[in-house]
Amino acid sequence: MAGTEMGASKSTITIADVAKAAGVSTSAVSYALNGKKGVSEKTRAKVLSVAESMGWRPNSAAKSLSDSRTRSIGVVLLMHDTDEFASGNYNMECLAGLSSVLESVDYSITLRMTTGGASAACRIHRDWIESGRVDAHMVLGVEFDDPRLDLFRSHPNVPVLFLAQEQTTRGLPTLYSTDADGARTVVRHLHELGHTHIARVAGPEQYMHTLIRDSATMDECAKLGMRCDCLHGEYSREDGARLTIMFLGFADRPTAIVYDGDSQALGGLDAVQNCGLAVPDDISLISWDDSAACRSSVPPLTALHRDVRSIGKKAGRLLLAMIDGETVGAVPEDPYTLEVRGSTARPAGSAEPVGSAGSEDSAILPGA
Repeated sequence: MAGTEMGASKSTITIADVAKAAGVSTSAVSYALNGKKGVSEKTRAKVLSVAESMGWRPNSAAKSLSDSRTRSIGVVLLMHDTDEFASGNYNMECLAGLSSVLESVDYSITLRMTTGGASAACRIHRDWIESGRVDAHMVLGVEFDDPRLDLFRSHPNVPVLFLAQEQTTRGLPTLYSTDADGARTVVRHLHELGHTHIARVAGPEQYMHTLIRDSATMDECAKLGMRCDCLHGEYSREDGARLTIMFLGFADRPTAIVYDGDSQALGGLDAVQNCGLAVPDDISLISWDDSAACRSSVPPLTALHRDVRSIGKKAGRLLLAMIDGETVGAVPEDPYTLEVRGSTARPAGSAEPVGSAGSEDSAILPGA
């Protein structure tokens, strides 16, 4: 029968059948299908490919009864409005990476969205804990004094992974980004181009990563004898444009602006061009988050890039490890890379750049 091996029907295909077809042991198949250590990535990929071609699927209901697992990861997204999910590049890419890892072991994502902030998200997570509806939780958008921190501290046996700064989570399992290094890389790039007065269109002040980026930017500017102005707003195109216009109205306006998100940066680019100014001739722009829109804008935006899908994949692997009883602490994401494109140049009328970063295609941060 097409799609099966050895005459077995799809409903009766077993791990032993997959092992025989793949030429490996049944234990290797078990490790591969359940995302556990014990097999090489090459063997895991072979087993998954053979199993899929044979139409093998685990009996999820029986599996749940046998090990008391729901085979689901709970995620609650904090939204400022109902349209934000559709435009949220980070959330979409992160969930895509997470899903790709979970699907290979017959896990799924239980997703909720709320405009009620961290308190509303906390109630959802509490309901999931009490009902046992999910096996583990992934938490994003952590704020200062976030009630979800205390919730999971009071339930230490519940598997949870925070995508946040370790300064906020303080001992809870965390996958964190190297924001301070990213901020310093951006400042050094602009300094090497000859900029002495820059600005930040920063994200909301209730997030630890905003504070870390603010502090590292100001500190690096001070070390290099640069001036930095900073205004905070939402991660939206509208706020990017609004705050950019404010900076452009300064009597002593900055020669470069750094944005905490790609939507802000694209709004800033619109604002600059609508004011009759040219990028980068009159002012340089940098986006913190990279996206297809940054690469296709005119000019394309210099941006701090990270592989968000790989963040979701790493989160998935860590969550599955915790479900299997492993201990997870604070784990760094892969470092940012600075993708230098057409939106940054030396300021008009300045001397030649003091360094060579402006002539490189990209700069790679050292590991955390």
